[in-house]
Amino acid sequence: MEDLKAGPAMNVNQYIVERTVKGFFLHILLAVFAATCLFPLFWMLRCALMTNDTVFVDKSLIPQAIHFGNFGQAWSEGNFGIYFFNSLLYTSCVVIGIVLVSSLAAYAFSRLKFPGRNFFFYMFVAAMMIPLPGSFVPLYRLMTVLGLINTRIGYILCMINVGLSMSILLLKTFFDKMPADLEDAARMDGCGRLGIWWHVALPLARPAVAVIVIFNSLSVWNEYILAQLLLNDKSLMPLQRGLMVFQGAHSVDYPLLMAGLTIAAIPIILIYLSMQKHIVKGLSSGAIVG
Repeated sequence: MEDLKAGPAMNVNQYIVERTVKGFFLHILLAVFAATCLFPLFWMLRCALMTNDTVFVDKSLIPQAIHFGNFGQAWSEGNFGIYFFNSLLYTSCVVIGIVLVSSLAAYAFSRLKFPGRNFFFYMFVAAMMIPLPGSFVPLYRLMTVLGLINTRIGYILCMINVGLSMSILLLKTFFDKMPADLEDAARMDGCGRLGIWWHVALPLARPAVAVIVIFNSLSVWNEYILAQLLLNDKSLMPLQRGLMVFQGAHSVDYPLLMAGLTIAAIPIILIYLSMQKHIVKGLSSGAIVG
């Protein structure tokens, strides 16, 4: 009897040991990957706190002399104030526009019955296969005809169009899973289609909306090619376009350039950290089909 009792106990202990060892090595592997991803950001910040004379001489991880003045100098000499404002304006308007338009379209594709519904939805999905540079010629021609070249509204409309396809696909996946009983209850309370979309569908799709917000914020904040194509006036340039101009003016002053890159990276990092919980929930609950 003692041998029979000892057998299961040994198996349980062996299972606990194996799980502990596997978890330990898994965490070590994840820590290595995390360090690999974070080290370039750390190195960028390190270089931003140095001088141009010591950036290639000082090999220590922590600079011996820290110069916070590089950030103020980069902000003033690089005209980062107007570029930063433009990027904030473009990112806010584009993300809000994408969330509103894509959620309305996804709700219509998911819940409404109308002729050509599947055709138009698959057209949006097919648009995801077209790379952005492949649409530059017709896009530039369209913006020229509409008189929207070198205007904020033209750039915002183009960026909204860029992010619609993926956003509609993500939100339609969530709306397809929404129970019909919730719509019936809202309809009995007097809600129309727009009321159901605003009070029922969008709150349920918050994880998907969080994924859309962070992905499109990152896309708009880091966009350079389309801004180069549509915007010529320096007062309209976003931050990434301004960074290239700043790099041309200070091609050898690496600490100032790294300070500018750090300023550009901080907002998008804060957005990700503030929405991390919703992003993980959205990804794990099937927000992305694949």
